[in-house]
Amino acid sequence: MSSSTKIIAIDGPAGSGKSTTARLVAKKLGFIFLDTGAMYRAVTLLALEKKVPLSDADALEDVAASVQIDFKDDEEGQKVFANGRDISSEIRSPEVTAAVSEVSAHAGVRRHMVAKQREIGKKYDIVAEGRDTTSVVFPNATLKIYLLASIEERARRRVIDFQRMGKVTTVQEQIKAIQARDEYDSDRQNSPLKQTSDSIPVDTTHLTIEDQVNEIINLFREKTGA
Repeated sequence: MSSSTKIIAIDGPAGSGKSTTARLVAKKLGFIFLDTGAMYRAVTLLALEKKVPLSDADALEDVAASVQIDFKDDEEGQKVFANGRDISSEIRSPEVTAAVSEVSAHAGVRRHMVAKQREIGKKYDIVAEGRDTTSVVFPNATLKIYLLASIEERARRRVIDFQRMGKVTTVQEQIKAIQARDEYDSDRQNSPLKQTSDSIPVDTTHLTIEDQVNEIINLFREKTGA
């Protein structure tokens, strides 16, 4: 992290509200929103399209090394591009969601993604969200947040997300999927999901999005005097 840039790093498990919250915090502060999860989803999507086995570490690393990932804002929000192609909707598919944990667990994939993320953090004030932004990517972030929520609430949010994409699922199905994802993310060898000792926990179970955003902005202003 450059001494001239400010970084808010937000980690948390699937469905805790990271992306929506981080995007709105960034918008209110005039920062860049860095969706690190979308970057891993981009690699996963391309790997699935190329029919790369999810266990093939070398081939997955090649995908991660060669992809150009860009974020662009428009009236609908932030769009994600891979090699110039808008993949914003495709990376949220159930197929990508089911495979991204395995892809992102490979050390070579993470190495290339972390390098790309740190380059962005050197150039801009950012709000970064993911699963290792506080522990690995930006250990010296200006403010570190760890979002929490009950598994039932996280599953409910996922059902709503899939419904928006025209996909049918149930809360019980998503509870099982989230439990498996939590276990995988927490137990993986490379950059496991964890709450760092200097991260501030924020439980979003009973908070509105506006409440979450305001709490993080207030914490940032208290920390920086801004």
